[in-house]
Amino acid sequence: MEIIFLGTGTSTGVPEIGCQCAVCQSNDVRDKRLRCSVLVKMRGKNILLDCSPDFRQQMLLQPFEKLDGVLLTHEHYDHVGGLDDLRPYCRFCDVQVYAESNVCEAIRTRLPYCFRENRYSGTPNLELNPISLEPFIIEGVEILPIRLMHGHLPIVGFRIGNMAYLTDVLTIPETEYEKLHNLDYCCPVKLFYNKNLG
Repeated sequence: MEIIFLGTGTSTGVPEIGCQCAVCQSNDVRDKRLRCSVLVKMRGKNILLDCSPDFRQQMLLQPFEKLDGVLLTHEHYDHVGGLDDLRPYCRFCDVQVYAESNVCEAIRTRLPYCFRENRYSGTPNLELNPISLEPFIIEGVEILPIRLMHGHLPIVGFRIGNMAYLTDVLTIPETEYEKLHNLDYCCPVKLFYNKNLG
């Protein structure tokens, strides 16, 4: 398994426009971070976790290969704002997007031109696949959704093999901890302090 952190920044990116704090004014390359997306390569498959507004810039640095699935944790713009930039990947086939039903509905509302019967030429071909918290398969790779709480908003993280991707976490319901046993990699992007996690 190869895990490529395409972006690990906050919802505004780092540096934030107009911010005068020490981090945003820093010249350290570690303080230049795009918004959250992770690319997982496993068994010859490419799975994208979240599709940030910086997706185009992030993927210009990667080989142009088929995306076998796009997993969305929640509907906030910093996690879905790059969906229109999936257009080039539709040359391979329709892009399969996996998200909870409410997130799928939000995507249909924000990008209605992608789902009309008579679409304009060049719009991305996105196939929305509603998920629950039950495991599902993408091209032979098992995906296990994990319930997370982003403040009061229920969102999902994902376990793929021995790796878990958890973003925007404030709390994790006790019932979900079992899904996090025996991990080799836990990718907590934008993890807020949680007394249960240390």
